[in-house]
Amino acid sequence: MDDALLRGLTPSVLAVLVRRGADFAAAEDAVQDALVEAVRVWPADLPRDPKGWLVTVAWRRFLDAMRADASRRRREDLVDEEPAPGPAPAVDDTLRLYFLCAHPSLTPSSAVALTLRAVGGLTTRQIAQAYLVPEATMAQRISRAKRTVSGVRFDRSGDVATVLRVLYLVFNEGYSGDVDLAAEAIRLTRQLSARIDHPEVAGLLALMLLHHARRAARTAPDGSLVPLAEQDRGRWDTGSIAEGVAILQAALARDRLGEFQAQAAIAALHADAPTAEETDWAQIVEWYDELTRLTDSPVVRLNRAVAVGEADGARAGLAALAALDASSRGASSRGYPIPRRTAVAAYLQEHDGDLATAARLYAEAAHKAPNLAERDHLTRQAARLNARLRG
Repeated sequence: MDDALLRGLTPSVLAVLVRRGADFAAAEDAVQDALVEAVRVWPADLPRDPKGWLVTVAWRRFLDAMRADASRRRREDLVDEEPAPGPAPAVDDTLRLYFLCAHPSLTPSSAVALTLRAVGGLTTRQIAQAYLVPEATMAQRISRAKRTVSGVRFDRSGDVATVLRVLYLVFNEGYSGDVDLAAEAIRLTRQLSARIDHPEVAGLLALMLLHHARRAARTAPDGSLVPLAEQDRGRWDTGSIAEGVAILQAALARDRLGEFQAQAAIAALHADAPTAEETDWAQIVEWYDELTRLTDSPVVRLNRAVAVGEADGARAGLAALAALDASSRGASSRGYPIPRRTAVAAYLQEHDGDLATAARLYAEAAHKAPNLAERDHLTRQAARLNARLRG
């Protein structure tokens, strides 16, 4: 079964149903039903026109649902309007759907969650991990979003900032390796950059290109994660780095700094260093200070603690981490990334020479890691230190 084919077709099939008059929530349900049917049928009998097949099945499922709970007159009108079978038009509506999902009737967080689920093709579990909330909480949020837009005509586009947030999260999910969506996120952000002259759109595109340039070096042949400091920089895509830096410089010159430009500046400093040892950590700390002022994100503060540890020594990094802990008491209920915090503490403790504490913290972080690749990496780190302690 070609999962990538299904994910690629989902936005355009959903757009066809919306254009035919289906409200978004009902259309999304119908498309999901059609995808389930495709998983069941296609392995044995792949249709000649997969998109047309999905449109036909989804529309019929939508009509079935309408017959169950809509008025007789409206049901008959929709049946009369059913187009004749035939090839579906080859129109890329994905970016349009991103804007429609960022509907003014939804909060930004609900709009992001709904878009990732309906258009991005992510599971509720993957979206929950991106948001650092329990899966049940995210399922409720998506259900509320669908109820909110039930019956709403998607004739008003939403907010650019919300669309950027969605694209950023889609890219991050693809970059993690769990679902390969990074290239699609870059493609859509390029489209958006061509249509909208905004420094944060350019900043996001630069950030994606700079991170994606390192992708080939992020994993070893056995699939294990390779930390940034240990990556073979000869495998980095210099063309993407050059493009990302040029886009970033043009955006920063407009003096309208935003969080994506600040993140891209940090990525550019990493890309500019010939070796890990030559990284300009002092300047990276300065950019994290800017980013903290812009977002006040716990994840940003954790990354800043690591940068402080690299620039000023592990003790300074541990002090920054302690300050973060003091200012975030009880924050775990608000999505404070506990596994990430534990891994950062382990890294800093190791560099401060406390190998026993570092090994224990690596093992603890591995137990709570959100995905298998991170769990394996952290487990290997704990085993490495335990072997040194025994030797």
